[in-house]
Amino acid sequence: MKTLLKILFISNLFFIYDCKAQTTSDYITFYNGVVPQLNSIVPNKTQFYGQNFSNFYNELLTKHIDIVMLNYDTKTDPGAKYYILRLFFANTNMWSISTDNTYQFPSIAITFENEIPSQIKNMVEESGSKWNSTLAQFFANMKIEKIKFIGVNGYNSPDRSLK
Repeated sequence: MKTLLKILFISNLFFIYDCKAQTTSDYITFYNGVVPQLNSIVPNKTQFYGQNFSNFYNELLTKHIDIVMLNYDTKTDPGAKYYILRLFFANTNMWSISTDNTYQFPSIAITFENEIPSQIKNMVEESGSKWNSTLAQFFANMKIEKIKFIGVNGYNSPDRSLK
C-alpha cells in the first residue's frame, strides 16, 4: 500500500511539473509572438504623440496586436486624476506565469494630454477590465502625450528598462 501511495505521489509530481512546463512554454510562445510586433512600433512611437489614440490603436490592429485587458492610472502618486491607460496583451493567467518565473510581461502605458473622463471607472468595472470596442471608441479621440513600452526586452532578460 505504501508503495502504491509513493507511486501515485511521484506520478502527481511529474504531472504537475509537466503542466507547469507546458504553461511556461505557452507563455514563451505568447511573448515571442507579441513582443517583436510591439518592438516594431517602438522606433516610431513619437509619431503618435499629439495624435488621437485611434491612430495608435489602428497601428496595433495593423500589426495584429490584440489588446486583451486594460487598466488606468494617475500621473502622480498620490493622485486623483487619471491620465494613463495601461494595455495588456494576455489574460491574468499569463501574468501569473510571468510573475512565478520572474519573466517580463509586455504592456504599454499611454499617457494622455488631458484627464481620462471619470466614467472610465464604471466602464472598466462593467467590462471586467477586458478590452472591447466600446472602450476603443471611448479613447479614440483622446490625444496621446507619451507612450512607454514595458517588458519588451526579452522574456527572461534582467533588463527592465522601458522603451
